[in-house]
Amino acid sequence: MAVRLLQAHEVSDLCIGKPALRWLPPSSTVADAVAELEGGGGPDAAVAVWDGAEGSAVAGRVRMPDVLLFLCADPTNLASPAAALHATLSDLLRAAGAPPVRRIEPHASPCLWVGGWTRSVLEAVDALLDGAHALVVPLRERWRRRAGLLCWLTVEDVARFFLGSVGLFCPTASRSVSDLGVVRPPALAVAAGDRALSALQPLRAALASHASVAVVDDSPTGHRRLAGEISPSALCACDVSVAAAVAALSAGHLVSFIDWGGSPPEGALHAVRSRLRRRSLFGMLDLLSYGSGEPPSSSSSSSSSSSSSSSSSDEDEDGGTMRGKHRSLFPARVVGRRPAEDAIVCRRESSLVAVMLQATAHRATQVWVLGQEHDELVGVVRLLDVLRVLSHHLHQPPV
Repeated sequence: MAVRLLQAHEVSDLCIGKPALRWLPPSSTVADAVAELEGGGGPDAAVAVWDGAEGSAVAGRVRMPDVLLFLCADPTNLASPAAALHATLSDLLRAAGAPPVRRIEPHASPCLWVGGWTRSVLEAVDALLDGAHALVVPLRERWRRRAGLLCWLTVEDVARFFLGSVGLFCPTASRSVSDLGVVRPPALAVAAGDRALSALQPLRAALASHASVAVVDDSPTGHRRLAGEISPSALCACDVSVAAAVAALSAGHLVSFIDWGGSPPEGALHAVRSRLRRRSLFGMLDLLSYGSGEPPSSSSSSSSSSSSSSSSSDEDEDGGTMRGKHRSLFPARVVGRRPAEDAIVCRRESSLVAVMLQATAHRATQVWVLGQEHDELVGVVRLLDVLRVLSHHLHQPPV
C-alpha cells in the first residue's frame, strides 16, 4: 500500500514551486558561471551546462564549490586564477570529473495507480541511488508542460518529500540510526591545523557523495573532536574570493572565514593577503576584490611582492595559529564545552526521522554523529543512505 501511495505522485509533484534552472552553454567561461552564481540563490545556487536545445541532455551542474576546486586544486590555476576564470565550462567539467546529472521526463513509463504514463517518485529515488548527482525535470503548469523550462531535483528535495509521508515508513523511521546501520565512519576529515588545500580532495569526494568534510581537533583525552565542517552548501553561499582563503589559510581558519560569508573583517583579509604574498600566490590576491565587481588582473604581482617582507611577521609558516592582533580574528574552532556551533549533530541512538528533521530543517545533506563522552566524532549519517534505507523499507513485504 505504501508503494502504491507514493506511486500516486509523479516526479513533477516534487518540482511544484521550484524555479527554473539557470543555464549557460558549454562554451561559456568559468567567470560567466561565477557571475551567475554570485547573482543569488544561496545554498541552492547552481548553473546547468546546457545548449538550451529542447530535449537535449544537460552536460553538468556547476556550483561554487566546483569553481573553487577548479581554481585551487590545479597548481597552474592556483598560480594564475585570472587565466583559469577564462577557461570554458567544458574545461571545468572535464577537470572536475563531475558526477553525472540525469534528465527525467515526467511521461516516460506506465504507472497503473494513476493511469496513463508517468514517472513516479520512486524511480527518481532509484536514479539518485544509482549515482546521479542531481535530476533535471521539465517544469509543468497544472497538466501542461512549460516549454523549454527545466528545474533541479536533488537528494534534499526527495528527503523532504519522504519526511512529509513519514507515516508510511513505520516502524523503520522510529528506529535508531545505529540499529539501521546508516552511521558511516567519518572518513572525510582534515585536522584544523592542516592547510585548507589539504581538504580539496576530501571536498571533491564530499561533493560526489552529498557529504561534508569534518574539521577535527584532538582532545586532551586523545579523541577526535568536531571543530567545524567545510560543507558544499556553505560554500555555495560564498563568492569566489573564498578561493584566496583556501590557498592561504589552515582548515580551521577557513571555517571561520566561510562563517563570515561575504563580509570578513579587514584584519582577516589582511592576514589572508600576507600569507598569499609569503607563498608567492600573487594572482590570488585579486580574487579578494573580485566579488565586488573588479576583474582579476596581473597588476598585484609586482605591487604585492614589495610588501611581502613587511607582512611576514603576521603569520606562521605551517598555517597554524596566527600571532599578534590577527589571532583573535580567527577564533579557535576546537570543541570545548560543546561541538562546533554551526555543525548539525546527533547521537547513535537518534531516530531516523529525527535525523531527517535535523537535516531538512538546516538544509544539510548529512548529520554528524557524536559519541556519549567528550563529544567524540564517531560517524556521519548521509541523506543518501537515509533514502536507501527508506527505499528498502518500501520493497519489503508487509508484516
